[in-house]
Amino acid sequence: MSEVLTLSLGCSLSDRTRPVIDGRVSIPNVRFQVVQGEPEDLFRRALRERAFEIAELSMGSHIVTSARGDSAYIGVPVFLSRSFRHSAIYVRKDRGIATAADLAGWVIGLPEYQQTAALWVRGILREQYGVDTRAIRWRIGSERIAITLPEGFDVAPAGESLDVALAEGRIDALIAPRPPGCFLNGTAPVARLFPDYRAEEEAWHKATGFFPLMHCLAVRRDVVEKHPWLPVELFRAFARAKAMSLEELAQVNFLRVSLPWIAAEAAKQSAFMGGNPWPYGFARNRDEIAAMIRFAVADGLAGRVMEPEELFHPSVLGLAE
Repeated sequence: MSEVLTLSLGCSLSDRTRPVIDGRVSIPNVRFQVVQGEPEDLFRRALRERAFEIAELSMGSHIVTSARGDSAYIGVPVFLSRSFRHSAIYVRKDRGIATAADLAGWVIGLPEYQQTAALWVRGILREQYGVDTRAIRWRIGSERIAITLPEGFDVAPAGESLDVALAEGRIDALIAPRPPGCFLNGTAPVARLFPDYRAEEEAWHKATGFFPLMHCLAVRRDVVEKHPWLPVELFRAFARAKAMSLEELAQVNFLRVSLPWIAAEAAKQSAFMGGNPWPYGFARNRDEIAAMIRFAVADGLAGRVMEPEELFHPSVLGLAE
């Protein structure tokens, strides 16, 4: 009998990861020790401590560390998180910020400058709306790993809770993947920059074809050196898991998701996005990855322009679903 390889896997729980976590999808002779958690904590543990042999990893941080040559991980083009981000911009209603162009010159909070959501929003502001993002004063919460920016970027710690700073008017806007408390409870004059954000996101998707990549699967480099076959097997396993999750959305004998018309909505969104709403694979996503690298260079996060291939193990570059 072949020896079973036990590997730590740090990932968040979603319909895309659940079949791997619960064992419905497996890799022969591999056993996962799964550590579930929120992405921010998993990223810090992976990047600071190299805590997991296989990790769900921030694409923003993966670009940063790969560009400077100190990445402990190599990517697999399994994108465990994607999200449109026009919805992530919150503004004070008493500042006269009515359009994206009005953001230049204001003080804007970010949980982290390297955060992938922030990377996408800055890139979209520049390339879709013509905003000079270097004319914005960025105030951050903390960084999961240290970054060094070139001269000319006004990025500094906020020194307080960004929610409180927004509510009390010490910052003028906030870019964040989670709605701030003062927006949710209505205790401050705060609104989304794009009230009909879905319309903005759909129009942008039609123009670019992008569905923003947030997290990829990654393998620690010392593990790949010992087991070079592993990236291919991981791609295949997680692709099967995602296929199962999408099939479940279409089942109507009993609803697997607690929404009444989920099957119809899934079919509608799949058709809108070309039949595959959540594509894995390098070739299918290469242009989007190249855009992220371009954004990172413009933001001062990456000191060089990389080829997208550098972020992923060579064995998986030709794989597709």
